[in-house]
Amino acid sequence: MSERRTSPVELLWDLVFVFAVTQVTTLLSRQLSWAGFGRGMEILALVWWAWSAFVWAANAQAADSRSLRLCLLVATAFIFIAGLAIPQAFATEGLLFAITYAVVRFLHLLLYADASRRGNAAWSAIVGFAITVALGMALLIAGALVHGGWRIALWAVALAIDYAGPAWLTRERLRGLQQVAVVHFAERYGLFVIICLGESIVAIGVGATGSHRHLTAELVASVSLGLVATIAMWWTYFDRFAQIAEERLRVHRDPVLAAADAYSYLHLVIVAGIITFAAGVRLLVRAPGATAAGAVRLALCGGVAAYLVGHVAFRLRMASSAGNEKIAVAFALFVLYAVSASLEAWVLMAAIAALMVGLCAGEAALERQSRSAGQPALTCED
Repeated sequence: MSERRTSPVELLWDLVFVFAVTQVTTLLSRQLSWAGFGRGMEILALVWWAWSAFVWAANAQAADSRSLRLCLLVATAFIFIAGLAIPQAFATEGLLFAITYAVVRFLHLLLYADASRRGNAAWSAIVGFAITVALGMALLIAGALVHGGWRIALWAVALAIDYAGPAWLTRERLRGLQQVAVVHFAERYGLFVIICLGESIVAIGVGATGSHRHLTAELVASVSLGLVATIAMWWTYFDRFAQIAEERLRVHRDPVLAAADAYSYLHLVIVAGIITFAAGVRLLVRAPGATAAGAVRLALCGGVAAYLVGHVAFRLRMASSAGNEKIAVAFALFVLYAVSASLEAWVLMAAIAALMVGLCAGEAALERQSRSAGQPALTCED
């Protein structure tokens, strides 16, 4: 398939997911506990899988495809309604969320069927994971008809079945699913990371202005440091490795398998880390001069650590290189959580920002050192 870039209709589709991601952050921040975190991650995994599924189907279509445009526009309306229901998905709006979400997943299958008709995707593979999509969506709707733990459990099973669909195909059958338009594929996942980082920035602003407080020195410091940490997360993803991963995918002997592992599955850890951080920072900047609660500290430190661990896994899959500096900073973040019970919120944010800026500076220094020695730290050809 010839290379192409993201089409305008896909960017419109992304705008609706900006709203859905914001709703997930709202759900998390309303009850930042282990139970609340589990519910939030369950919804985030569903939202992510719907978005990712359409990336794959759209990747098998031409940018000017009328089928792509029509399917995405219809799905946009349904995913927007699903987003409206997210904050109450485990309460009164579960059925609305489940039905509208299921419609989006079945629209994805229709788009894939059209790609198969055009010869751009393997029909046998599509039929294989269509079975798991149908079963998963049936359980999702069934879960919406019950309450409490039963809903959580049935939705978790539905999620597991849906995620297992591509793996159920067996690696060999998945390999022949379609040809990957590499530029489009890597660009789409990079854009979703941008969406989530943007949610972190929105969370900082909402947390700072939500109670109409004066902009005190402590509040300005917390907001600024949160922004610095977000920029550092952007830097670790986009400075060099996003482009390197794209080039590795281009020459990979199994591009479909590599794309499924590195982008569809491992990027969920990256996204979950960013959203968890966003939920924590929204609560933290509301009381920058107070001691941060344990759940908020864990969301901040654990969220950034999860983001780094996801990046390490992504790098391992695409380049067989771990990035030990990110592992060290992730460990340091958990140590920071353990010792920061008495720190004021803005001081905690300063420590997180310092660790992330130190990581960016350290990686840049290692790259310069390797280049000066005539041995690039990591290149597209390695």
